[in-house]
This record gives sequence, structure tokens and C-alpha cells, in this order.
Amino acid sequence: QVQLVESGGGMVQAGGSLSLSCAASGSTFRINGMGWYRQAPGKQRELVADISMSGTTNYVDSVKGRFTISRNNAKNTLYLQMNSLKPEDTAVYYCYARQVTPYQYNYWGQGTQVTVSS
Repeated sequence: QVQLVESGGGMVQAGGSLSLSCAASGSTFRINGMGWYRQAPGKQRELVADISMSGTTNYVDSVKGRFTISRNNAKNTLYLQMNSLKPEDTAVYYCYARQVTPYQYNYWGQGTQVTVSS
């Protein structure tokens, strides 16, 4: 199986930046797509960004131009660079990794808190 450990969360002022990392271990050869979800109090979980093995990326409209998702397959690590942070970005951010074979399954990190003060 795959284990995911997130790091880089914290508290910043509006307009600041944070970099999140998600380190995968275990059966990393199984990993296909990866991405980040976030969940704010009282709100539904939202897909922030995802990235394919080949590097194709997608972003929710609210973070386009501010966030950048990337991955280093050799290091089995996923990143999310967050710039120009807004209070609306405050949430718990969760990394996920998707495997296709031998069966479809999503692995999840423990979550890391991002708090943006106004």
C-alpha cells in the first residue's frame, strides 16, 4: 500500500505564500494521478488541483493563476505552491494519490491546516 505524509501548512497573512509537500512511500510504483483537496469548516470538500503522471494539470477556478501543482516522480513527492493567499483559502488541505492497478483505489494524507488571516 501507499502512505502519504503532508507538510508545509501553517498560518500566513493575506497575500502571502505557502508551499505544501506530500511525500509518498510504500508501493509508490502503483501511483498514477495525484492531487489536492481542501475542506473548510461548514463547506463541502473541494478539489483544488490534480496532476497526471505525464504532468497534465487542472485547477479549480478560484485558484487559477495563484496556485501551482507539480510532482517529482523520481522523489515520489507532490507539491502545491500557493501564492497570493486569501482568507477564503483557509482550509484543511489533503493530498491524494490514485492507483489503477491492481485495483482502483485512492490513498489520502492526514491533512494539513492552512490558515490565511485578513
